[in-house]
Amino acid sequence: MNKRIRIATLVLAAAASVLGCQAQADQTTDKLKATLQARLGSDANIKGITKSPVAGLYEVNLGQQIIYSDANGDYVLLGDLVDTKTRRNLTEARLSDLNRVDFANLPFANAVKVVKGNGSRKIAVFSDPNCPYCHQLESTLKSIDNVTIYTFLYPVLSPDSTAKAKQIWCSPDRAKAWQSWMLERQAPAAAATNCNTAALDSNLELGAKMNVTGTPTVILADGRRLPGAVDASRLERALNEAH
Repeated sequence: MNKRIRIATLVLAAAASVLGCQAQADQTTDKLKATLQARLGSDANIKGITKSPVAGLYEVNLGQQIIYSDANGDYVLLGDLVDTKTRRNLTEARLSDLNRVDFANLPFANAVKVVKGNGSRKIAVFSDPNCPYCHQLESTLKSIDNVTIYTFLYPVLSPDSTAKAKQIWCSPDRAKAWQSWMLERQAPAAAATNCNTAALDSNLELGAKMNVTGTPTVILADGRRLPGAVDASRLERALNEAH
């Protein structure tokens, strides 16, 4: 056997070995997914299963949550997986990657736009006008400069949230109406009866499609998400990383 044939044989053998391992892994995760789906019920929307960094532990992606399971699906762990060497929250990082958003293709025409400073850094925020944590985030944003904020009004908490969102959207100056309400509790004027609020319905559909299950949800320019009312230092750091 000449040298070229030996090399080709070795390459084919290595490829076959990799494909065999991949097929075995697929069979394991497929079986585990079926087992967990049957045991956890229809409420558990399992989007995918993969090996975790911990031997024998599998990562189960539920969309807005990651849980962990043994190979047989007999036990599950709820909570965050943390790398003790770096103190990095691996669960949070994985969720961010799995739920990454195509920022450039967001329908910005349906958002309230606020530009601060040169506006060079960009974020999108799904926010309910009656959400206390959304009010907290708006207070935090007062200290952030050189950012363009696209706020997608996302009234999910109550009928009053929908009413206020419509009033803000129908205001002559949406940005001013939004900030006056969120920062100063100055209620917007009543919405005109002929005002088109289809954008709010589109926002609700978009949020559901993107698994936005809580407000506020911050989306960075690189597509990562920041859940909840993050503090100023974390937001500044994330904005600079995504810029």
